Amino acid sequence: MSTRWYPLYQRGNPQLRILLPNFWLKLVRHSVPQPPNVVEFIVSTEMTRIDIKNYLEKIYNVPVVNVRTRIAMGKTHQDKLKGYITKDDDYKVAYVTLPREHAFKFPDIFPKMDREEKDKKSLEEAKEGYKKYIERSKDRPGAPGWFSF
Repeated sequence: MSTRWYPLYQRGNPQLRILLPNFWLKLVRHSVPQPPNVVEFIVSTEMTRIDIKNYLEKIYNVPVVNVRTRIAMGKTHQDKLKGYITKDDDYKVAYVTLPREHAFKFPDIFPKMDREEKDKKSLEEAKEGYKKYIERSKDRPGAPGWFSF
């Protein structure tokens, strides 16, 4: 499962070996609407359904009911100047079904309230700065703004 090289056996001290898989999973948002207990991953193309299920259950302690996979073709692009065509690598998409009582929801990293408050605060700061600029340059009409100190 792993292609890493491990140190040669030496007598005496116990060997400290950690077996790490060469696999990876990337959690993505659904491309089409799915039930709340279905999670979509982009996974390593070498992974099988059993590997995905074991990976999630053993490493992350996530109960898995079913795993469905498909191979998605990479996009093709044509170079605008020279005209040659390139293709992105193919990738594997896994749809993992959790038990019925479990539901996955992406966390809201940027809440809307925080953005609105920050926008209002920056707008007020800009207004205050403009008022100070007008106050400084009211007795110098016609002087450019960059010419102030």
